[in-house]
Amino acid sequence: MAMEPPYLRIAGDIRRRIASGELAPGDRIPSTRHITQEWGVAMATATKALSTLNREGLVQAVPGVGTVVAESGRERSPAPHQGLTRDRIIRTAIALVDAEGLAALSMRRVATEFGVSTMALYRHVPSKGELVRLMSETVFNGEPPGSRPPGWRAQLEREARWLWALYQRHPWLARAMAALTRPMASPHAMRYTERVLSALTGLGLTPTQILHVHLALLGYSQGVAAAVELESQARQDTGMTPEEWMASNEPRMETIQTAGSYPILSTLFDQEDSGLELDALFEFGLARMLDGVESLIEQSGARAAGAHTWRPS
Repeated sequence: MAMEPPYLRIAGDIRRRIASGELAPGDRIPSTRHITQEWGVAMATATKALSTLNREGLVQAVPGVGTVVAESGRERSPAPHQGLTRDRIIRTAIALVDAEGLAALSMRRVATEFGVSTMALYRHVPSKGELVRLMSETVFNGEPPGSRPPGWRAQLEREARWLWALYQRHPWLARAMAALTRPMASPHAMRYTERVLSALTGLGLTPTQILHVHLALLGYSQGVAAAVELESQARQDTGMTPEEWMASNEPRMETIQTAGSYPILSTLFDQEDSGLELDALFEFGLARMLDGVESLIEQSGARAAGAHTWRPS
């Protein structure tokens, strides 16, 4: 008798948990990364297991949560090819990646969300790379609410906070658009760039300085946003909030601190508010970045004033 493929065995195990009530509607099921760890299989096998459950209507991807037990089974799944458009493919892929991370994305996985073959998707989107570009372009659409404030610093704060909020809603976006020297051809992202460059124009900075300030701020936002993606994946894998994770590791941390090898670090972490909160870290770093830009603008102004000062011969 042929041995059952690993992905079917894994799907069967999870299916039994759902049938027994161990996993109720709305409960998170093991993520692809968790499956690779628990069952000792490759990521592709884990993806096939979840795709099998999805085709059966037992699970669904929920943005910001992960893959959960479906509420109404097959009723949520569209019939094959029915209403299959590029826009629906893009938005389904965004929901999937918001829930499970960019590593979960494949053309096959998106196809299973519609109950169609992978080739059916290729008629609308030619490749995974193009799908990621279209997803990024879609979520980058828009601009900060309200009117543009006066002053370069207020304008840059507004743009940076808008970008930060976008990365928090879509943790995968920072990595998808992380190539600073090979930027994506994205009209929506270019509108963001245009707003930042506009805020820096007329301040005495050289064209190179203006571009470098923009890229430095973008790189900073993307760097902190990488922690958002890691936190999202860690929460999906462990099922614990940052506070719960810290509490579970407290005995180990106390053992290390008791040894006295890190007296300064231990003192800092003994404070009630250690500042390990991403929004606070982002705001602190943004303020220091803009302090540096302000210093650069002042230096440029001083050099320009010096160059135009008349000196007697």
